[in-house]
Amino acid sequence: MSERSNIKDVSALAGVSIKTVSRVLNGHRYVSTDTKERVEKAMQELGFRPSVAARILAGTKSGQIALIYDNHSPYYMNQIQMGCWEACQQNGSRLLAQPVDVADPLVGEQVRGLVTETHVDGIVLSSPVTDCVPVLKALEGMDIPFVRISPGTNHAMTSSVFMDDAQAADDMTSYLIARGHRHIGFVKGHSNHMASEERLFGYRRALDRAGLPFEPALIAPGEFDFDSGVAAAQRFLKGKRRPTAIFASNDDMAAGVLSVAHDMGLGVPDDLSVVGFDDTMVARMVWPQLTTIRQPTRELAHAATQLLLEGAQATHRRLPHDLIERASVARINPDLLS
Repeated sequence: MSERSNIKDVSALAGVSIKTVSRVLNGHRYVSTDTKERVEKAMQELGFRPSVAARILAGTKSGQIALIYDNHSPYYMNQIQMGCWEACQQNGSRLLAQPVDVADPLVGEQVRGLVTETHVDGIVLSSPVTDCVPVLKALEGMDIPFVRISPGTNHAMTSSVFMDDAQAADDMTSYLIARGHRHIGFVKGHSNHMASEERLFGYRRALDRAGLPFEPALIAPGEFDFDSGVAAAQRFLKGKRRPTAIFASNDDMAAGVLSVAHDMGLGVPDDLSVVGFDDTMVARMVWPQLTTIRQPTRELAHAATQLLLEGAQATHRRLPHDLIERASVARINPDLLS
């Protein structure tokens, strides 16, 4: 078994022509099942793997796609990458993962260079790259297929998969209101993510429907990381009027809120209720475990990759979210609050 095995060796071992082997490699529909199995068995015995360069020179697809991302949450990106990878594995494709900085003025050129140098067959964009104008313009100009995960703008531009961030935040805020909370702090997500605005919108919509005023003092900026959750909690909990509940736009920031509450000697949920968003591993590692919104992150990435590999035109899939109840929320009587 040689690492230098080539298409001629596969042809000889399988007892078919080189052209037939090429047809099998390219997924040609007019190849019998028996022939396909013989060729695949020969490739397996020889340890033969067609080179990407050879396939490109032959005018066929490279069998590679790229995931382009810029996100501050390690667990979120792990789930995105796993979802993409699983779909690629099922399709016999290879996944390249490339981080970028959407704030870099040259990000469009960097993505253009990635496509040119790697000859990928398509692109999956995750938030916030999914709404990055220079990247979108670069890909449109190259006429390469791409699918976006959770876009906040130009929904008709390409195929996309998403969940309803506004409704999810509305559901969580309504859940807190139903448990007696009227003074609810909200930690907004990173400004580069359209989902941050959608979640704030959902929070405000739930307040409005319940007849509760929107108070700007109850909104704190966040970066989708632990430290910004800490900063938001310090702002809320050291003020004159403490909120009875804090809704953080992701679990990492909610963990930061919990940390400050514990440091201040506040009991959660007796003195303060805390909720998050995403249902990452963090939500189950902190104490008490977080009530949170389960975002189907892995499923979103898997579906986006499937759409790309299927070549679907302008297809949009919305996946459901769930509100996961754990131990971080208390029911209170608002009439007893001062």
